[in-house]
Amino acid sequence: MKVLWLTSVYPSEKHPSEGVFHETQVQELLKQGIQVTVICPNPVNPPILRMLKASYRQKKDLPEQEMRNGVTVYRPPYTALPGQLKWAQPSKRIAASVLGAMQRYQLSPDFIHAHFAMPSGGAAAVIQQKTKIPYLLTLHGSDVNVYPSYSKGAYAAFETAVKQASAVLTVSEELAKKTNDMTKVEAQCLPLGIPLQSFSKTEEDQQVIREKLGLPLHDKLVVFVGRLVKEKGLLELVEAISGMDGVKAVFVGKGPLAKELTERAGASIILPGQVPNDQVKDYLMATDLFTLPSYSEGMPTVVLEALALKVPVIATRVGGLPTLFSSYQHLLVDPHSANQLKEAIHAYLYENRWNEQVKSDLHQIVHTEYSSENNAKQLIQQYEKVLHQSRSIV
Repeated sequence: MKVLWLTSVYPSEKHPSEGVFHETQVQELLKQGIQVTVICPNPVNPPILRMLKASYRQKKDLPEQEMRNGVTVYRPPYTALPGQLKWAQPSKRIAASVLGAMQRYQLSPDFIHAHFAMPSGGAAAVIQQKTKIPYLLTLHGSDVNVYPSYSKGAYAAFETAVKQASAVLTVSEELAKKTNDMTKVEAQCLPLGIPLQSFSKTEEDQQVIREKLGLPLHDKLVVFVGRLVKEKGLLELVEAISGMDGVKAVFVGKGPLAKELTERAGASIILPGQVPNDQVKDYLMATDLFTLPSYSEGMPTVVLEALALKVPVIATRVGGLPTLFSSYQHLLVDPHSANQLKEAIHAYLYENRWNEQVKSDLHQIVHTEYSSENNAKQLIQQYEKVLHQSRSIV
């Protein structure tokens, strides 16, 4: 079985933390005998835009072909425009780039697995029309919750990507229900998994880890891991910890909000920047509390990783998190609420709200339902259905 993965994010040598959840899934598929090739089209802005702003030049130097852990990753360039997913969908431009790469490198997949309705799903729909190669689509969150609402064109692109797919998967039940409400297409939930063996608790002392990372030894640490953008609820988090003596927030990642966070919080926050993915575990183990106060999510793998390590988690009541927290949904907070965050942080750090029973129960849920190995087995079953369906049509 030859599968072509089409995604807008996948780790590279220069950006090893970008789209790690994809690489985790691909590696599990390889272990189970599936031949996977990845195409991650590389957005390149027109020359005049690259001259105007440094961020428009970020990815232009990525190699078009790279071998990562036994998987060939192609990054053919396509012309991109800032904010294109909001108004000028690049489906045809990406499809042309992908088809060119398939021809140059003689790729003949049995089907395509596209990730995110926009832009990859839209491109897969165009490719299907031109080549009759079917595609399976996985929806991850923002492609359902955010981008379709920007414009009629964005909504139409979402509908096309979903309705033309041979099968539609989502990373949470909430996304599956919302997709059905929006398109009348029955999507199936297949949660993302994590490599549980990589997130088992070690005996390494927390103080030793903090020393290794250069973190304060005696403060209470609240850690966030992800892109530094407003939509992650970081301004509310900064407001929540302001004035809390002996508490510092550690923001692991990069993004446009970094400067504003520093200006607002000063010495109350620590910004180590983006770190290698294998170092994320160290930051989780160094913390007293992990927090993800996002406005919207699918199923954030970093929460699964924290729970696998029995690290206390404060997250918002969005996406697949209520399902994950199950009988502990009352521990989630509302998005946009600095007051709820502040109260929860105090309760977790000083009132034992996150006790041993909570740790144990949520740890068990992750181990039972969110294993990357089990995820891959279920995904292969979906692949077999798509393959059987396409062959029966022929």
